[in-house]
Amino acid sequence: MATITIKNIPDELYARIKAQAAANRRSINNEIIVCLETAVHRERVNAEEFLKEVRVLRENLQMPYLLTDEEINAAKNEGRP
Repeated sequence: MATITIKNIPDELYARIKAQAAANRRSINNEIIVCLETAVHRERVNAEEFLKEVRVLRENLQMPYLLTDEEINAAKNEGRP
């Protein structure tokens, strides 16, 4: 197996990787390998197929509901002074 040395990792990024590794009960090294595998194996999404699936799901909703601008703005402003 190959070995890689990564230099100058920002402290905040390292802390996040370390915390994620602990949450997943993995070593930092294994967590980085999982992150790399996930990033490299990511498949490109076909936009047309994705939109077709979304449209089918939307059509199958039992009670389609469209939000008004007022409802959206009220939700955004909820809890704001």
